[in-house]
Amino acid sequence: MNSRITLPLLWLFTSTVSVAQTPAPLTIEARIPLGAVKGRIDHLAIDIARQRLFVAELGNDTVGVVDLATRSILRRLSGLDEPQGIAYMPSTDTLYVANGGDGSLRIFRGAELTSVQTVSLGDDADNVRIDHERRQIYVGYGSGALALIDPTTHQRTANIALKGHPESFQLDASGSRIYVNVPDAHEIAVIDRKTNKQVASWPTGELRANYPMAVDESGQRLLTVFRQPATVAAFGMPEGQKLTELRICGDADDIFRDAKRDRVYVSCGEGYVDILRPAGEKYVRIAQVKTVTGARTALFVPAADRLYLAVRANGSEPAAIWILKPAD
Repeated sequence: MNSRITLPLLWLFTSTVSVAQTPAPLTIEARIPLGAVKGRIDHLAIDIARQRLFVAELGNDTVGVVDLATRSILRRLSGLDEPQGIAYMPSTDTLYVANGGDGSLRIFRGAELTSVQTVSLGDDADNVRIDHERRQIYVGYGSGALALIDPTTHQRTANIALKGHPESFQLDASGSRIYVNVPDAHEIAVIDRKTNKQVASWPTGELRANYPMAVDESGQRLLTVFRQPATVAAFGMPEGQKLTELRICGDADDIFRDAKRDRVYVSCGEGYVDILRPAGEKYVRIAQVKTVTGARTALFVPAADRLYLAVRANGSEPAAIWILKPAD
């Protein structure tokens, strides 16, 4: 009688301990206070060699420079006008900051981040991407364009016309395409980098407000996040057929693929980071990390194997960068 009861109970106890000891796929490793930073925080960039994280403090009109080694704020770049997009080019030791307020691209160089030039683009300069192989800088701006900037002369060399303001866009590393979220046109625009022309349009159908985007090169999928309703959709590359969609947390502004673990991280202003993984052609949510309302921008850095999350000031809690560590 006792053995019949003990064995199932022992199995249940062992099973429970095993599940409890399974590490969460993403845990908070550290929080770095940013000091007196008010309002919205936008995108992030990193200088791996110097262990510096750049934070576009849009509501503060500044860029914060964070020392990741000491986990402290080093300095601030001031005199900006609603900094939004930001990118760092290691080969030229140059930081690019796109300003939504005056539509400029501000350029800083070297260890001292010396201001070297300002490029006037028009209005609402936004996301910045770097084609390291072809040595070109792309900046989304205005009512519908990508500007090409030469990293040597810092001159605008071309404009690529779009049907509306570009939100997130990504470069196809294995080809010559650029994929651009154009929410006002209800499409994903496909650009040929050789001709600087739009060559295809992928309609988004009933889904609206497509902002974050990531490319899964190995799976030949484009992942786009919509805010209305809160959904991540996967499109097949290169033709653009919609493969699947999944409801996620709300007010997302960034999505990243962790190729090492075949996972996807989505940072949401609703106050969560959703962690997804592929299951055939579909995706499933495997975990959700609670963060802070309004913390919707992030940066996943494979070289550091960390996800950096920008957390705006909330009540008595100051603005901060959260460092989240993935578990294998």
